[in-house]
Amino acid sequence: MSQNKRPKPTKDKSFGAGKGHIPPWKKKAMTSRTDPDDGPFYIYGLHTVEAAFANPSRKRHKLVISQNALRRLEERGVRPDVPVEIQSPRAIDKLLPKDAVHQGAALYVDPLPHYGAEELQGGKLVLALDQVTDPHNVGAILRSAVALSADAVVTTRRHAPEEGPVLAKTASGALDMIRHVRVPNMARFVKEMREQGYQAIALDSEGPAALENTEFSEKTLLVLGSEGKGVRQGVREACDTLARLDMPGEIKSLNVSNAAVLSLYVARMKMGLS
Repeated sequence: MSQNKRPKPTKDKSFGAGKGHIPPWKKKAMTSRTDPDDGPFYIYGLHTVEAAFANPSRKRHKLVISQNALRRLEERGVRPDVPVEIQSPRAIDKLLPKDAVHQGAALYVDPLPHYGAEELQGGKLVLALDQVTDPHNVGAILRSAVALSADAVVTTRRHAPEEGPVLAKTASGALDMIRHVRVPNMARFVKEMREQGYQAIALDSEGPAALENTEFSEKTLLVLGSEGKGVRQGVREACDTLARLDMPGEIKSLNVSNAAVLSLYVARMKMGLS
């Protein structure tokens, strides 16, 4: 359907069509909640849905939305290019995880395309997270990475949030605004990036120099680890160098989302990126 032509909203009669009746597309969405990489799932929230419509790489299927939320999206210039189903907020609740703050909007989508090191050859600044598991931290980091114009955020396939509705919501649209690369082996990925000319710097409290005193190349891969464990030894050994974040105050350490934004800012200054 043309991007410029607004589809006519429809009322889905299948809601409440009889006890135990679940339309086929809804069954698929429900099973995707636990393993979203296997198929379509719902993402929700106005910022998240708006960003998904602006992302040409995001395959979209169906928008379930309240009348008020549709009006708010249209005020932001969003013109849905998929079938639109008008529903009450309470009906939308039934499609989503318990206590999901959906703001009256849920979009049924495919997972984003899988990216690897080969898609980052033209990049300058990439942030890698080694087994950072908290989706709220990763969501905040995705937002910071977009704000500071990083080219990608890299996470591990295991011991990291799955690319599903919770991460999409906590990222508040950022998941559809930056490449999210998920790798099975972080140490191998670091080596592949170094082969493409990236300098790999792992943040570590035992680093020989502060990050602001570290030499940067034209292409930088920053690697941060989970709180407590830090960057794993095998990943550290795959990097070119270690660097630390020195704090002037009484608290000497930051949580990973704060460390990420500070590291990205320092890297941009050192690399001369405008």
